Amino acid sequence: MSDVHVIIETIIKIILVLAIVASLAGFATYVERKVLGFMHRRLGPMYVGPFGLLQSLADAVKLFMKEDMVPQNSVKIIFLAAPLVIVTAVFTAFAAVPICPEFTIGGYTISPIISDINVGILFVLGVSSAGMYSPLLAGLSSSNKWSLLGAARVVVQLLSFEVITALSILAPVMIIGSLSLININNFQEGGIFDWLMWKQPVAFVLFIIAGFAETNRTPFDLLEQEAEIVSGYITEYSGMRWALFFLGEYANMILISFLVSVIFLGGFNSLWVIPGGVMMLLKVLGFMFCFMWARGAWPHVRPDQLMWLCWKVLMPIALLNVLVTGLVLMI
Repeated sequence: MSDVHVIIETIIKIILVLAIVASLAGFATYVERKVLGFMHRRLGPMYVGPFGLLQSLADAVKLFMKEDMVPQNSVKIIFLAAPLVIVTAVFTAFAAVPICPEFTIGGYTISPIISDINVGILFVLGVSSAGMYSPLLAGLSSSNKWSLLGAARVVVQLLSFEVITALSILAPVMIIGSLSLININNFQEGGIFDWLMWKQPVAFVLFIIAGFAETNRTPFDLLEQEAEIVSGYITEYSGMRWALFFLGEYANMILISFLVSVIFLGGFNSLWVIPGGVMMLLKVLGFMFCFMWARGAWPHVRPDQLMWLCWKVLMPIALLNVLVTGLVLMI
């Protein structure tokens, strides 16, 4: 394969990932409102298009037409750039995530990943964690004390649960001996009983809890506490810049769903008569539903409760799981 073909293939993959993930992230807002409406015995969006299917498009048009407000005393360059950080970080992280199995078109084999690097997990975690600078910079540059307090919540919550995420993944990596997400996926190709969820149930639960916290989802949505009068770090934002924060949040949900599917749930390996690509889609959609289900079923927690859970409960469990995994491998 020539270098030109590789470059063209990579560019097409990047465009497709950006378009598909952005579209799914926008449509997920409609799906979540319908799911929560069903759980709360409401209708959800109904009037814009059949069954309210065009509600996301209507919201996008509305946000695009809204005035872009910038506080007078804010640090304007940082204030304007902050929403772009989280979107850039999340979409860049998708470069090392396998989306589907290899497939062939006209004799040309297409890889399911933009860049299969041998430290894929480290790349995804490192790049996606850089998204925490987005709400941090937004709160610090807004010239608003409530936004500043929201930024402080960002530092406390995200840094804490980044540690849990890393420790939860360390044990599966010790078993497989590779940081490549492709190798992790191939390790589980024997069938449902080879999924790492059964071999590392503690790491699986820890990673899910950390995923909820890092995506700012209920019950851990302390970064932008939607039940409060003010909206944390996002208080001073409006229009499309406000929408970019939520695009990043929903894209991050999709990213975490892919990571859970690849690392613990067998990835894109086929199951019985179900093709691998369909299995991957079902797993991602199922975990996205879990995000929405938790929002409709669980109450918020206080910041002190969240920190207690992280450092006094999850951290010791994660360290103990790594220790036990190491001892088992040595034996």
